Amino acid sequence: MSSNRVEVHRSVLAIRWGDMDALGHVNNTLYFRYMEQARLEWVYAFAGEGNPYDRESGPLIVNASCTFHEPLVYPGAIEVVMSLGDAGRTSIGSYYRITRDGRTVADGESRIVWVNLESGRPTPLPEAVRQLLPDDVPSSGGAPR
Repeated sequence: MSSNRVEVHRSVLAIRWGDMDALGHVNNTLYFRYMEQARLEWVYAFAGEGNPYDRESGPLIVNASCTFHEPLVYPGAIEVVMSLGDAGRTSIGSYYRITRDGRTVADGESRIVWVNLESGRPTPLPEAVRQLLPDDVPSSGGAPR
């Protein structure tokens, strides 16, 4: 993991029989669901009481990617480790390491932009999100992201 990222959440998830496809391994789209589950657990824990999407602003994913290192099969469990870094004015990078039995099976990332939930327009990152990052984490400069 890069030194400019800070771990914010860990999630242990069961691999379900229905996660597998006709080729007998977990379908690639499910890796994005695993990352989504970890991200939403973090968002809800970070927000505290209530629904984080019943507020003035909230997180929205603008892109996502995944690098697959080895296939997953049922039965078993995985751990998804979520980290944050590369903060911009309105967005932040989220990074995911999916492991099984101590081996990294996939790495993913997504860009989270904070938006005004009424207008749908980007809004500055909440100060509480920025405070999660150590002082030595460089922020992205230039145009708003």
